[in-house]
Amino acid sequence: MLSIIIPAHDEAALIGATLDALAKATRALSLRHEVIVVDDASSDATAEIAIARGVRVLRVEHRQIAATRNAGATAACHARLLFLDADTFVDAPVLAAAMRAMDRGAVGGGCRVRLAGPARWHERALAAVAAFGFRWTGIAPGCFLFCTRGAFEAVGGFDPRWYAGEDVAMSRALATQGRFVVLRESVRTSDRKLRTFSPGEHLRLLGRLLVRGRGILQTREGLELWYDKRRDDR
Repeated sequence: MLSIIIPAHDEAALIGATLDALAKATRALSLRHEVIVVDDASSDATAEIAIARGVRVLRVEHRQIAATRNAGATAACHARLLFLDADTFVDAPVLAAAMRAMDRGAVGGGCRVRLAGPARWHERALAAVAAFGFRWTGIAPGCFLFCTRGAFEAVGGFDPRWYAGEDVAMSRALATQGRFVVLRESVRTSDRKLRTFSPGEHLRLLGRLLVRGRGILQTREGLELWYDKRRDDR
């Protein structure tokens, strides 16, 4: 049995499609599961759309991704957890692969990521490089990260010091508990960060990371890529 936790802030444009894809995948597998949408201070119809699709909604006021993920895990009922972003679309093969990996003893893992929609060639090239990097380093992208509850609790959940990069910290922590895998199967995720923010903004953030280190990810200041209101939800 699987608890699927979806952190969401102002995700009315995409949460319906995410939940529809998830429902189709779980039906195909006859997978016993629950879905928890953790509505983090949304001002739009995120909660209403989720409720209309029959999933559980948990309201929080964190505006901090690690704390929001942890709130969903605390409310979850099952021994296996999947953290899924609100703009990420799964299918039956990737869900089956995640469950199979845990059946075979993995404490957790992630998967490959493809961009949804007609991304430009350089955006797809960047996504391909990122996918190779995740698999080579054994890091799960935060849009699809699964683990056993035992491993989650053993590492204390997501580290709430991180406003971004919590998926990297969690992947490394889980790997201390046993086998951590990055699946060959993939999910599709929105490319809105690439469209909403300019190449210059991405480069400036990269420069700050190189100069000041990951410590800049421990405050919301300067992390507009994750916390700004600008969106392109096509």
